[in-house]
Amino acid sequence: MTDASRFGDAHPADVPRFKTVVFDVDSTLSSIEGIDWLAELRGPEVARDCAALTERAMNGEIPIEAVYTERLKRIRPTAAELLSLADAYQQSLLPGARACVQRLISARVHVHLVSGGLRAAIIPLALQLGVMANRVHAVSLARDADGTFSVLDGDQPLATQQGKPLVLRDLALRKPVALVGDGSTDASARGVADRFFAFTAIARREAVVAVADAEATSFDALQALLFE
Repeated sequence: MTDASRFGDAHPADVPRFKTVVFDVDSTLSSIEGIDWLAELRGPEVARDCAALTERAMNGEIPIEAVYTERLKRIRPTAAELLSLADAYQQSLLPGARACVQRLISARVHVHLVSGGLRAAIIPLALQLGVMANRVHAVSLARDADGTFSVLDGDQPLATQQGKPLVLRDLALRKPVALVGDGSTDASARGVADRFFAFTAIARREAVVAVADAEATSFDALQALLFE
């Protein structure tokens, strides 16, 4: 079954401006930052430190690779905690996100999720939205010697600052391509996507908005940018 057939034909008025739309996940489709959510399970000190590192990276003050494994080593998430995070992603889906994604799919737009979050926790959210697993691109973890998931599973470009432009180039997506996200890692792919829309319903970062083609403060506002 194709993505489009899951939700029926597009409404005649639904004329998409793009053939592919790429969404970030954390603070875009979902209101949470997944790794920060896991950090909260380790108490206020770890949560505070990890959130501060995440914010600095998303603001572009430091590259994400400088903090990615540092946060994981402090958290050392278990398999059960990754399952709980998957549930948290689904519970924190933003208003209008499902309708927007399904409208795109119904209009035969290819929808991809490209995230620096953890793939195991994002896959259930993607399936809930109707996005096929092979269109989910995120960070995979390997089990450490103590049974936790605190190390990267080989080369994981999306755990780096330039990961999104690298992944988007490799995917050879149908053009034109729109990219929707909130952080500096999304903004770094602006030159690869035809349009970059800063999504600011959860976090508004001036440096990200400054390089965006437009700003969307909600999914209603975003749909006005994605459709004629």
